[in-house]
Amino acid sequence: MRKIAIINQKGGTGKSTSALNVAAGLARKGKKILLIDLDPQGNIATWFDVTPKQTLYHLLIEESTTPSDCVINVRPNLDILPSTKTAAQAEIILTGLPGREKILSRKLQSLKGYDFVLLDCAPSLNLLNQNAVTYATEALIPVSMDYLALVGVKQILENLKMIREILDHKIEVLLVIPTFYDRRNRKSREILDTLESHFNGKVAAPIRTNVRLAEAASHHQTIYEYDPDSHGARDYEDLTEQLLGGRKGHGR
Repeated sequence: MRKIAIINQKGGTGKSTSALNVAAGLARKGKKILLIDLDPQGNIATWFDVTPKQTLYHLLIEESTTPSDCVINVRPNLDILPSTKTAAQAEIILTGLPGREKILSRKLQSLKGYDFVLLDCAPSLNLLNQNAVTYATEALIPVSMDYLALVGVKQILENLKMIREILDHKIEVLLVIPTFYDRRNRKSREILDTLESHFNGKVAAPIRTNVRLAEAASHHQTIYEYDPDSHGARDYEDLTEQLLGGRKGHGR
């Protein structure tokens, strides 16, 4: 079972869009997927138009709650463990507990039956994210084509180094995912060049700017359902293939 955190300290990098469409893409390939939302904004439940009865809050705070109590099946092979604004309350409660960075790992210890567990992290350095990267063994880092997003990459790399050294947990960067890429824009090309020079061999084919991705969310659909012929669908299909060890995807 592969455990992958999708994380960047900066907001607006297409993190939830990437988490959801990667999860959907893997599920379409026949892989059994659990997508965990660690963001109090609860974007994943909103995207799939579900109203959860039990959430990440209940899993983390209530000792008797198990992952299966909170999981919702939303598509064939695709389950979600949703979050709501109560996740922020959970973080406050966890702060005073011993071993607070590994509570999620303990609660998910008995989890079985999935090929991939994907964790959609909030854009911050909060305790929930620390729990995510202490559970995950791989990280995907979406990076939008602006220079502040590069700062977010530096911050997450420092955080992952801290996790490895202080908490003695091995987690490696699997791929950096350039998002909102526009080949006509010089800034996009420059930032992609910077990423490729810093992450040799670990930069995915870019996810091109595509309004259909945002439209899909408003229709509570994955990009494959909303517009399977769009750039967004093709780009996330390529990324899914790369995660499974297939083709590298299109070029610039």
